[in-house]
Amino acid sequence: MRLTHVIVATIVLAAPATAQGLRGPDEFKIIEDQSERSKALFNEMAKVITSPRCMNCHPVGDLPLQGDEMRPHNPPVVRWDESGFGPPGLHCSSCHGAENAEFASGGGSIPGHQPWHLPPVSMGWIGLSVGEICEQLKDPERNGNLTLADIAEHNATDGLVGWAWNPGKGRTPAPGTQAIFGELTESWIETGAACPS
Repeated sequence: MRLTHVIVATIVLAAPATAQGLRGPDEFKIIEDQSERSKALFNEMAKVITSPRCMNCHPVGDLPLQGDEMRPHNPPVVRWDESGFGPPGLHCSSCHGAENAEFASGGGSIPGHQPWHLPPVSMGWIGLSVGEICEQLKDPERNGNLTLADIAEHNATDGLVGWAWNPGKGRTPAPGTQAIFGELTESWIETGAACPS
């Protein structure tokens, strides 16, 4: 990489954040090298991907986490099988309804979305580096057999992904908006879907 690219990348990455901490893809156009721009775009996407709103539901094992502190789910629950809906008699929907439900005490809420479930184990992110998450996200054998176009649509329009920006009382929303996250994903793909190291 030439020194000018290092300087440009540093300037872009040091730019002030927009939309509640998430920059849009236009802010990365100053990076001329397509591969470097693509990596920078994924690093920006990673602000959402590595937030507790996403990580809590992408455990490497069978135990989801909860809260901004990413603590073990209480009451204790398990994925049970690849469907991710929980064990018979205690499916995720036993507690998680179609929408967020505030506690009567006013101190928080139970997240809600229809359906509410964990992704397959192969989509676990906790403990992985941003580059490893990126590689896993692109791998159809580990991403639920999704194409890059499927990933773009999922990030931009899926309601369960969108819940991350409307997580209910007591939780910090993911940075930015789902629209910006979708735009970043599209731009990352258009620039080659390169992964940071």
